[in-house]
Amino acid sequence: MRVLMFGWEFPPHIAGGLGTACYGMTRGLARNDVEVIFVVPRAYGDEDQRFARVVNASDVETLYTITEQGGEDIVDKMSFIHIDSNMVPYISPEEYASYREEFVHSGRKQWQTTDVWKQRYTFSGKYGANLMEEVARYAMVAAEVARELEGQFDVIHAHDWLTYYAGIAAKRVSGKPLVVHMHATEYDRSGENVNTQVYAIEKAGMEAADKVIAVSNLTRNIVIQKYGIPADKVVTVHNAVRFPGKGELPPERGVEDKVVTFLGRITYQKGPDYFVEAAAKVLKRVPGVRFVMAGSGDMMNHVIRRVARLGIADRFHFTGFLRGEDVNRMFQLSDVYVMPSVSEPFGISPLEAMRSNVPVIISKQSGVAEVLDYALKVDYWDVDALADAIYGLITYPALARMFAKKGHEEVTGLKWNNAAAKIRQVYEQVVAANERNQE
Repeated sequence: MRVLMFGWEFPPHIAGGLGTACYGMTRGLARNDVEVIFVVPRAYGDEDQRFARVVNASDVETLYTITEQGGEDIVDKMSFIHIDSNMVPYISPEEYASYREEFVHSGRKQWQTTDVWKQRYTFSGKYGANLMEEVARYAMVAAEVARELEGQFDVIHAHDWLTYYAGIAAKRVSGKPLVVHMHATEYDRSGENVNTQVYAIEKAGMEAADKVIAVSNLTRNIVIQKYGIPADKVVTVHNAVRFPGKGELPPERGVEDKVVTFLGRITYQKGPDYFVEAAAKVLKRVPGVRFVMAGSGDMMNHVIRRVARLGIADRFHFTGFLRGEDVNRMFQLSDVYVMPSVSEPFGISPLEAMRSNVPVIISKQSGVAEVLDYALKVDYWDVDALADAIYGLITYPALARMFAKKGHEEVTGLKWNNAAAKIRQVYEQVVAANERNQE
């Protein structure tokens, strides 16, 4: 089985859990005899390619061909993309409209020979102001990649909304079945105040897909109810965690205080404000506790101001965004890990904490709650319950040891090999159905 996979990030260059999940998945797929070609907007050359061949979209020249016979070209194949931005590298929207009018509509019959127009775009691979523009351009590159790799893949797999148009483009060019992976919906990120443009892309991607993989039953229900995707088209495959080889000894702690950690994007979705309010309640009962907020995001300044107003700034530490071994070290320094997410499709970080023998507290509004028995679960909005859970784990050593021990045993069984085996089954189903349709 061979898969052409589109993602937005790949370790070691990641901004969150999506890249971590993609890496674990590719390793698991390799062990299930699935060959992966993984396309990212921008590759840096230091990616681990033992389990997947990484293709740098920034190195791909998109090729536009116009012939007198009026054959379909890339521009026509991309006509389903409706984004208010420049869709072709290095030219303005006005210039793009002029080129399209000249080459596609009015000028095509005037050409007596084949005309070729090549463009290359260097993607930032970031989540910046021109994100929508890069999403559209990435789709155009995806079509070219699918054309160049004709015969080298059996199925297409696109991760999250950023790559859905790329997946659709590759499907239209190659005729191969498409699987889209929903790691987080716009409802998770924005509540009911959804970005209609992102919602439309998510919906289009799932409607065009042959199968949709959701990372939890929580996410699956949102996909069915909020996007109107048929239930028999959506399958749940829970994420997993990778256990690294033997590493360095745990870092030495410079303080005797208990350490309670929040690690994730400091955004509405992750519930950082509830963590702060619970911390203030705990410190009224147990002064000798330190709280760490590791991450970055648009709520950072708000959280810092709230910590100052509550008078707990001397017990709070902001590390900024952590990655790689720094994440593992942070877990090893922690006595409790807290994930108070308002809406979490899955949540890999609690598994990483449990892997480090750290007891965890998670919100009931998280997909990972579906697979964990030995995690304390509270409603994200119940600050008193969250404070009580933290207090219990830092005050009663036997309770903390029990959750740490049982949690580590539990998470050991959540392997990417098993998740990848389920994903391979999805591939086999859509490939077989596609072959039947072509008969």
